[in-house]
Amino acid sequence: MIPWELLGTAPIPNSSGKLSLSRRGEEYSIRVDNAELMNSRMHGSEEELARLSCSKIAGRTKAQVLIGGLGMGFTTAAALENLPQSARVTVAELVPGLVEWNRTFLSHLANEPLSDSRVRVCVEDVGDLMKKSRQKFDAILLDVDNGPASLTHPDNAWLYGPAGLATARRALRPGGILAVWSVAPDPIFTKRLQQSGFQVEEVRTCARGKGKGARHTIWLAGI
Repeated sequence: MIPWELLGTAPIPNSSGKLSLSRRGEEYSIRVDNAELMNSRMHGSEEELARLSCSKIAGRTKAQVLIGGLGMGFTTAAALENLPQSARVTVAELVPGLVEWNRTFLSHLANEPLSDSRVRVCVEDVGDLMKKSRQKFDAILLDVDNGPASLTHPDNAWLYGPAGLATARRALRPGGILAVWSVAPDPIFTKRLQQSGFQVEEVRTCARGKGKGARHTIWLAGI
């Protein structure tokens, strides 16, 4: 078996943890400490997150989309595929090193989405960016950590709590959509979305697409 090759590490701001990027042949893996966060072989559910949410705003030619969490670029690439040229996509990523990897080691995986003129990358917490926005976005896509119940970084819990959901709601334009990715279902989070005033649709989708891999959860929460 081909051994893993460590390509780099990147500190996580405001945390003692760090990300590591490794390659084995054509397969890439990003881990936080010893836990795998993402793998280049499994991105079907991230692409579905973008496809489903962008389909909800298909009639908005100048749509503004916020993506929280860059990952390996698959969510951003899928959003671009499902949005018109007049749309604009803001990607909020807290870890500068991850942005750099997407411009170098990982750029080919999703066909260099950060090179698209519609994309703006903000190296900051997506929650802080939402706090500064009022009715700015037609869709907000959250692919942060492993979802509301499977966090590797406790500070991310705020995003999925009542305050974070209220902040997301204020940042959305009327008729906007909040889409949330999770590694697993979470009935408590579904109820919390409803209590925050969202109309909620829950979708189960496969990690590798085409019915393969583990099943992940996507919430589509409209206002």
